[in-house]
Amino acid sequence: MLPDPDAELQADNAMEQAMRSAASPEKPPAPSRTEKAPAPEKPTMQAAANAAAQRTAKPRMAKARHMRKGSKPDPDSDAAILAEGLTGRQLRIARRVANRHGLDPASDIEAVRMLRKKGIDPFTRETILDLVSDKSRKNLPQTVPQPQVASPEVTTEADIAREVRKIQQDIARRRRLKMTLLVARLAFFVLLPTALAGYYFFRMATPMFATHSEFVIQQAESQAGPGGLGGMFSGTMLATTQDAVAVQSYLTSREAMLRLDADLGFRDHFSSPEIDALQRLDADATYEDAYDIYRKRVKISFDPTEGIVRMEVAAADPQTSKAFSEALLSYAEQQVDDLTQRLRADQMRGARESFDDAETMVQAAQTRVLDLQQARGVLSADLEVSSLMSQISTLEVELNTEKLRLQELLVNAQPNQSRVAILEGNIARLTRLIEDLRGQMTEGGSSGASLARISGELVIAQADLETRQLMLSQALQQLETARIEANRQVRYLSTSVSPIAPDEASYPRAFENTFLAFLVFAGIYLMISLTASILREQVSS
Repeated sequence: MLPDPDAELQADNAMEQAMRSAASPEKPPAPSRTEKAPAPEKPTMQAAANAAAQRTAKPRMAKARHMRKGSKPDPDSDAAILAEGLTGRQLRIARRVANRHGLDPASDIEAVRMLRKKGIDPFTRETILDLVSDKSRKNLPQTVPQPQVASPEVTTEADIAREVRKIQQDIARRRRLKMTLLVARLAFFVLLPTALAGYYFFRMATPMFATHSEFVIQQAESQAGPGGLGGMFSGTMLATTQDAVAVQSYLTSREAMLRLDADLGFRDHFSSPEIDALQRLDADATYEDAYDIYRKRVKISFDPTEGIVRMEVAAADPQTSKAFSEALLSYAEQQVDDLTQRLRADQMRGARESFDDAETMVQAAQTRVLDLQQARGVLSADLEVSSLMSQISTLEVELNTEKLRLQELLVNAQPNQSRVAILEGNIARLTRLIEDLRGQMTEGGSSGASLARISGELVIAQADLETRQLMLSQALQQLETARIEANRQVRYLSTSVSPIAPDEASYPRAFENTFLAFLVFAGIYLMISLTASILREQVSS
């Protein structure tokens, strides 16, 4: 019985895997994460030969199946063995099996024949595994004898209790040590800085006196009608929000600080030796340092819901604080006046320029209409067109009458030829006359332009003139409105809370600042502790 080719291929693959494992019993270590994996090896000449042998084995296997379906030759003959389509690897395996069984064949085909005579099938799985078992058995790992471990000593309950007490004492000692270190760290990093900050705020900080004032920017009533936007927003904070924001920005700017320094000596006051070292301004300090002190001591806020600007000015003594506040209020009032004056001038200038442009355009449009009337010799295109159309209508009525008469004569069997000729001549003359009149409207005459063209040019020029006149009237109305608004649109600063010298220091707030310092130092310590614990965990893992 011939072997199944599929079973032979499976056995062949199993033998190849076993031979590979026998040839390399130890698996190379896997590359680490830092090392690069070795590149795959290129196919060798032997692998290419095996692939070619497998490709040539398929048609021989098909031929063997065809021979099994047909006649059955002697299985021990060389021709029958060749007809089976055995591959070169199968023949080599058969020769190795024959050598293992003590046979000495002269060729691979003779090895197959000798094994089959002895009743051995060289292509079964058991035969192939027996072939590779002798080579791979010596490469298998051997058992290592385990050393004998001595038996543990017998412990009593007293020993166990003593060990437990010792562990508990060690745990308690470690807890006390950790608690002591924690208290020491908190005292050094949190409590000590907080105590220093509290000592400064309660004992060393120079008291600052703050002067409070409030003002609002108001606007005169607008001349807009009750239904316009001016009537809706006039007298409300929406009309002066931009001015209030502009004044707030000006009072917190470097320009206001420089004016205050030039008028009342802002830098000299905060450079006084009576002020503590942390709040005092150095004698050789720059304007930026002075501006930092100015922003800390002058606080301005704007409430958009009420339209009120609140200002707080702090200084080392009450009278200086009041003087600084009054000076800043005068600066704000002057700034409001400058803003409204510039606005009024811009409104009038824009309205005047619009009126002058509209007037110039009206004059140019009027001149164009006059030039067209003089050049074309037509005073009014509409009158000319109406006259021509009336003439054409009259002539068309006469033409239709003559045509009716001619048809009445032609109805007779023997019409009067003289009357027919007269009527035909009248019809021809009326037709030519009507065509001439129509040509005057659409075709150019002796002047070179038709009445339609002249009418179109005059209509366009007159429409342009009317548009320019309408624009002139609107510009004039805008000019009058701008003049009225400029006269009445005056913004002024109204002080609702006047500055008064305080009799008690407002700063520093010792308790609030000390508590805030405690929270800040505690937060910094907590963040550093968490970061350190996370780093220790990462390093230990």
